[in-house]
Amino acid sequence: MSSRRPLSFDPIAEAVENWRNAGWDAAAPGMALVTSVMRTHQILLAGVDATLAPLGLTFARFEVLMLLDFSRSGRLPMGKIGQRLQVHPASVTNAIDRLERDGLVARRPHPTDGRTTLAAITKDGRRLARRAARALNSGVFDDVGIDGAQVDQVVAALAQLRHNAGDFE
Repeated sequence: MSSRRPLSFDPIAEAVENWRNAGWDAAAPGMALVTSVMRTHQILLAGVDATLAPLGLTFARFEVLMLLDFSRSGRLPMGKIGQRLQVHPASVTNAIDRLERDGLVARRPHPTDGRTTLAAITKDGRRLARRAARALNSGVFDDVGIDGAQVDQVVAALAQLRHNAGDFE
């Protein structure tokens, strides 16, 4: 995914050795995990960004479009979008503002709650969401660089970590 030359060594393995040499043996595996996840995030995000940029989307805006696309009615309260995506309300507002400016989402009044605003995906938004999903499927999700069994193991381990951190019940 990267255009730069790969290193001739694993810098995280070297960091583990440095941690152990400093007397931090017990913390070395955790440091390696956190650092590996952070670096992997950078690698995967670069692939996602490169795939979505030509479509004029960020991953955050893509997530909003897909959430709306998959909803039964194609619309959700702004607060529910934030809850489902686990982001701050200001982030939802920012994403909806941009999507609305691009004609991909429209704000609608809630039919029974005057205090609530719904975000509704437009036909153009639905078309772009599906196009972006196909692009991500073929460009990133179908081959993340490890085989299917490993993917399942990593996802399960990260789900356990997220659960233990209170991300979900």
